[in-house]
Amino acid sequence: MREPVCYLDGAWLPLAQARVPVMDRGFLFGDGVYEVVPAYDRRPLRLADHLARLHRSLRAIGLADPLGDAAWSALIARLLRDNDPADQCVYLQVTRGVAPRRDHAFPAGVTPTVFGYSFAFPHLPQDLRERGVHAVTLPDRRWSLGNVKSISLLGSVLARQASAEVDAQETVLVRDGWLTEASASNVWVVRAGALLCPPMDALKLEGVRVALFDELAAACGVALQRRPVAEWELRCADEVLLSSATKEVLAVTRLDGRPVGDGRPGPVYRALYGAYQAAKAALSAGA
Repeated sequence: MREPVCYLDGAWLPLAQARVPVMDRGFLFGDGVYEVVPAYDRRPLRLADHLARLHRSLRAIGLADPLGDAAWSALIARLLRDNDPADQCVYLQVTRGVAPRRDHAFPAGVTPTVFGYSFAFPHLPQDLRERGVHAVTLPDRRWSLGNVKSISLLGSVLARQASAEVDAQETVLVRDGWLTEASASNVWVVRAGALLCPPMDALKLEGVRVALFDELAAACGVALQRRPVAEWELRCADEVLLSSATKEVLAVTRLDGRPVGDGRPGPVYRALYGAYQAAKAALSAGA
């Protein structure tokens, strides 16, 4: 396999050689945003949606887009072409740049730092998909701008560590008795055959798969409702699902040590997973 290459501020170089100055505001303050684009057979899935979310995040922190859609698309295409394997995830990050001194206020005349690299798509083992995963719940104590895909991820890191320490795969977050999302996933609840999705707002990051699920649910005849989901509905759900760029769609079969439904991936999960694989197949076929 080829040595990974990356993009950093206009230069293409081996990933192991990439360096960012310590005065970069991303390093000092977490002052930046990121995006992750999944690609199958070197074809990005829902690229326009990912770039639109990147633009929203940049606007939210008052940072002008340093490249534009055409340049971002070309950067992504080259990363996918020059790296292996064929299925990859592209990581993009923009920080406010390197300032001459540490000051919380935005510095003037600073060029943003732009970084991009790709990594092998972390396909989940099929046996894990067949049995589902374990998750735990925690209060959502993160900041109130969860709709910004910020590199300031300490709250999510601590939440995910809580599940890792008990050998669970995700941490589902609840705020004031209502489901928000998970540490690195959107969360879906199935009750009476309907797929429930908390409405997107400032407390949640709108996953690209949230919009995609409108199409997938329609394709497989699953009713989808966007409304607030109470914690009690989560805890007595027939199915609980996770979605993200790397998880695609995944069933939670145990929550806080208790079975979800009958403790096995359910019919709505299986229908949505099948529809997701069909969408990937259409992408590879150039549809």
